[in-house]
Amino acid sequence: MEQGYLTLETGEVFEGVLIGANKESLGEVVFNTSMTGYQEIITDPSYAGQIITFCYPIIGNYGINALDDESISPALAGVVIGDLCETPSHYQSFQKFSDKLKQAGVPGIVNVDTRLLVKTIRSRGTVKGFISKKAEASFTKEEKAPLWVDQVSTKKVQFFKNNGPHVVLMDFGYKKSILTALLAENCAVTVVPYNTPFEKIKSLDPDGVLISNGPGDPMSLQKWFPEIKKISQNYPTLGICLGHQLIALAYGAKTEKLAYGHRGGNHPVKELMTGKVKITAQNHGYVVVDNSIDEKVFNVTYRNVNDKSIEGLTHKNYQIQTVQFHPEAHPGPSDTAYILTEFVSKIASVGETRYAIK
Repeated sequence: MEQGYLTLETGEVFEGVLIGANKESLGEVVFNTSMTGYQEIITDPSYAGQIITFCYPIIGNYGINALDDESISPALAGVVIGDLCETPSHYQSFQKFSDKLKQAGVPGIVNVDTRLLVKTIRSRGTVKGFISKKAEASFTKEEKAPLWVDQVSTKKVQFFKNNGPHVVLMDFGYKKSILTALLAENCAVTVVPYNTPFEKIKSLDPDGVLISNGPGDPMSLQKWFPEIKKISQNYPTLGICLGHQLIALAYGAKTEKLAYGHRGGNHPVKELMTGKVKITAQNHGYVVVDNSIDEKVFNVTYRNVNDKSIEGLTHKNYQIQTVQFHPEAHPGPSDTAYILTEFVSKIASVGETRYAIK
């Protein structure tokens, strides 16, 4: 193992030992508070272009298994860990965490004071960082950030046959667990690229549409807002995470960047209709601006207990529901899994009515 450094654009330098791919990496440094689920986290496409700091002190203790990847290949820029376990113990484990990073071409740095790093991010706000063998880095201002969604979205249409209602899953960087949850509800699922227009969706004749999670600034997808609005006006629609933000934007709302985001499996969210609090899995850096929501168009359904930010919406006229958190979890609690179940139940009844009319 070789000595390395994480240098922040604000000047702080964190010393550690390099693991994973033998290369330098630049990315937005974020932190995740989950105690488990590191495999799902590093393979979540929503982390494209980001360097993840794990708050939990030891990573790798149960190894890597063949079931928990959320995408075919990780899209993240790097990993920062306090204590790395190189002797994993679990009956499903076939690979060490460090080998997984190396295989995926992702650099990492361990033996870092992650507690101090997280405190730094919390005080500075999310900053860029550079993983390297040298304690120095030059941060040039990018004229335009990459369109991360374009890098992680599927390039072809994929169909998964089943006996239940037909859902079109618009892939802005979806997690495999969303597809798995839909298939478990007996849905037939067609996965389509993020930039699929309304006419193409129409030709697929879905009972409902799910607009997925994904990476980056939702405003970078502004040119597709009219299509998203048209799709959601014509089909029962569920938006998850980035999908929630895109639907809100398509109907005239605004988004803004949080100081350091919500990332982890322990975020409390209040369901406003019942007053019940759900513990949710979250991974986002942007939120829908509160006073930008037209109250004649949308009802706010969920709010974050910690900062009161909007966590869910329903449209007053169309069958549109959005949630900022991840009802499919993985990793995280399954408190809100009912949202997907209710969505499928709703489109199943809508589908039966449609087919009866035909």
